[in-house]
Amino acid sequence: MKLGQILVKNGVATDAQVEEALRLREKGERIGDALRRLGHIREEHVLQALSEQLRIPTVDLTGLDIDPAILEQVAVKTVFQKKVLPLDRRNGTLRVALSDPLDLDVLDELRLLVRCDVEPVLARPADIERLIKKYYGMAADEVNRMVEAAREELTVLQESRHEDGEALALAEDASLIKFVNQLFTEAVRERASDIHIEPMEEGLRIRYRIDGVLHQVPVPAQLGRFTPAIISRVKIMSGLNIAEKRLPQDGRILIKTHGAEIDVRVSIIPNVWGEGVCLRLLDRRNIQLTMEDLGMPPQVLEQFKRLITQPHGILLVTGPTGSGKTTTLYAALQKINSLEDKIITIEDPVEYQLPGIKQIQVNTKTGLTFAGGLRAILRHDPDIIMVGEIRDLETAEIAIQSALTGHLVFSTLHTNDAPSALTRLIDMGVEPFLVVSTIEGLVAQRLVRRVCSHCKEEMRPKEAEFEAGALPEDIRTFWRGRGCAECRGTGYRGRVGVFELAVLDDSVRDLVLKRTGSNAVKKACVERGMRTLRDDGWDRVRAGITTPEEVVRITKADKF
Repeated sequence: MKLGQILVKNGVATDAQVEEALRLREKGERIGDALRRLGHIREEHVLQALSEQLRIPTVDLTGLDIDPAILEQVAVKTVFQKKVLPLDRRNGTLRVALSDPLDLDVLDELRLLVRCDVEPVLARPADIERLIKKYYGMAADEVNRMVEAAREELTVLQESRHEDGEALALAEDASLIKFVNQLFTEAVRERASDIHIEPMEEGLRIRYRIDGVLHQVPVPAQLGRFTPAIISRVKIMSGLNIAEKRLPQDGRILIKTHGAEIDVRVSIIPNVWGEGVCLRLLDRRNIQLTMEDLGMPPQVLEQFKRLITQPHGILLVTGPTGSGKTTTLYAALQKINSLEDKIITIEDPVEYQLPGIKQIQVNTKTGLTFAGGLRAILRHDPDIIMVGEIRDLETAEIAIQSALTGHLVFSTLHTNDAPSALTRLIDMGVEPFLVVSTIEGLVAQRLVRRVCSHCKEEMRPKEAEFEAGALPEDIRTFWRGRGCAECRGTGYRGRVGVFELAVLDDSVRDLVLKRTGSNAVKKACVERGMRTLRDDGWDRVRAGITTPEEVVRITKADKF
């Protein structure tokens, strides 16, 4: 019986849908794939129909552990090229999961390789791909090919000149280029914000930062011998000096993958075991965020919109690196961008290019600092200025003078909460009366991970969590992810901001003028309606967006 007939018999497709798929399928496309592309059936329907047609059982690979000795029975090249996965051996028969059961040659090839009977089973291709990466490491076939092709002297690199020559030659090897390219494409597919390439004593470690947390990437053990070549390849792509290994270097790569343009910021620093590489991935699609996309609570969003439309003054956004400060300011600039106002930014680096806005890149090598650039900006008749970060007294004083002379200034600071930004400026050396005269509002923000929507389940907190004060008493249920393929087993997928917005009034200004401590200033802000980061985090728990563990991990308990 043909596959289309089985799908109709199983009640998951109609004769009309099968005829449509046959008529519209692309060259070489199979009927099941055509039906899926047209949205008529799901992958599991095709898998079940193939199982009936070929009399091959299906298997669920979720949570499966495979004995490493079994994996060694099939060559890496075969596993990657044919997308097959050895599962176990029973009574002298090797059970193998197939991605393509219609590839009849693969079974004969496997029988010759393992010299025993082979029992095929069907599994989701995505699950097979995931387990291949887990057990063999990413691009293990390319690494295996490099190992076989590499010359023996590559294992001993004594002279730097010899190493440079070998590394450069291997950096242009097709397999290594393919490996590095796959490193990028896989990172984008996994929604990573950073790639860390870290030479270690025992080899090479590669990690992706996903939703703010680092995850190790499985790679073949023999990859460590190609570390110099991998780093050289990254240097070639970013236009850096391959021969320089003693000093830090910074560069940039622009790539396109999965339909997205990704700006890659490259940072290389020397360390004991070699050169460490950090690659920051900036997806240009993210800059399309609107104010509403930021995830601010309605009352905070309303106040924030009022602050960014003030005629003059300073708005500060605070938080650690990677907390979304720049994204928030970019969304604000896009909201108020108009033909009537001239907006100029000075940033280090310029993360995303905003249409209609003049953006300046800090360049310390040529002497272009935040302070120097800000002085130059003031001579260009701006209405709104964004300073990427206030790092020193000189920059702070120029920003304050800009606000006093009728400009609206946006900037960022690294502080633990919003009110602390006031005392931070005073600690830098800014006079309190200048601080209270110019600061209109302060925003602190963090990013918490979202509960995965594919595997979320409702939970009841334990009494011990209330007794320890870890949860507000009104939270009687919350949501948590069990862990699935969509979230890499973490229970989280994506992130959302938690916010704290302080708007200065006369009473808060009086406290700042008296050089009152940040805790007293924060308490006064809370008494006047400010919701803290921890409070906003609990609201996200109540809404089923995140978990109590994330709130406790990201925010500090409020103590006044």
